[in-house]
Amino acid sequence: MNRFLTGAAFALSLLVSAAAVAGERTVTLAVDNMFCATCPYTVKKSLTAVPGVKKVSVSLKNKTAVVTYDDGKTNVNALTSATTNAGYPSAPKS
Repeated sequence: MNRFLTGAAFALSLLVSAAAVAGERTVTLAVDNMFCATCPYTVKKSLTAVPGVKKVSVSLKNKTAVVTYDDGKTNVNALTSATTNAGYPSAPKS
């Protein structure tokens, strides 16, 4: 039996390795400029448009967005850019 991986098996092993490295993350963003009931819908729409975002929950009362995303497809910078481009600057809440 051949001890070396065939091309297809090697490609599959790379995919499995990449999947093991990538993971689901959740971040809470502090979101500025949310003042009315429509604002959270706009923020949510901007975040759900980012590839890799799996779930978004926006609170007008707390002025936050909780985002669950695949860190192999996106990152916090892309999320904050999306809200900022929609008119709602954000940053990770500390």
